[in-house]
Amino acid sequence: MSDPRRVLVTGGGTGIGRAIARAFAEQGDAVTIAGRREGPLKQTAEGFAIDTATADVTREAEVSALFARPFDVVIANAGAGRTSKLVDVSLADWQATMDVNLTGVFLTFREALRGMDKGGRLIAIASTAALQGGSNIAPYAASKHGVLGLVRSVAKEVARTGVTCNAICPGYVDTEMADAAARSVMDRFDVPRDKAISIITRGNPMKRLIAPGEVVSAALFLASAGASSVNGHALSVSGGEV
Repeated sequence: MSDPRRVLVTGGGTGIGRAIARAFAEQGDAVTIAGRREGPLKQTAEGFAIDTATADVTREAEVSALFARPFDVVIANAGAGRTSKLVDVSLADWQATMDVNLTGVFLTFREALRGMDKGGRLIAIASTAALQGGSNIAPYAASKHGVLGLVRSVAKEVARTGVTCNAICPGYVDTEMADAAARSVMDRFDVPRDKAISIITRGNPMKRLIAPGEVVSAALFLASAGASSVNGHALSVSGGEV
């Protein structure tokens, strides 16, 4: 019997990362989750065969330490975003968004490739913002466009090695980040929560939030043997938004 695959999920303490990590653990993979806060990591791992590692994906040494042993599947999920008009975005806020959303993926994938064997899988959790612009999210959209450019470039580099590199581009997913976006809309327009949700999901023809499990299914597929020829792809999970 072969050893279980080793799977790393960054930003695994909450939201999409938590759902993905638990799904891979449930199918028998040896899962490690990484994040900056120990508490959420422990909550994700509770009741599951999941290892935890406290690490900041913007710090080169901490990312390198995660790969003391190589992983077979690496899911770069750690990310952050906030809404603001471009004229109100400080340089510090711009750089912080780039550091987490783009540089964090670069550092994670670079270290992963240094030890990844044939059949390895690199998956970035991007966003529909990687495929189109959006009002009041310029730093976030720019960083996610960068992630997609990185994914497509890495895919070309690894194409003959048996490794694949892909991105999942969800719309608004029913997680803490969507909740924060809804609260921002509620405060800005003085509307109730259901109206705020309808505003943030108006780009989705299905007019609803994406369920975390729908993103999980995409990740499980891209990590599977059946996806060995899917490389450099941006898989939109958005109800037809893009």
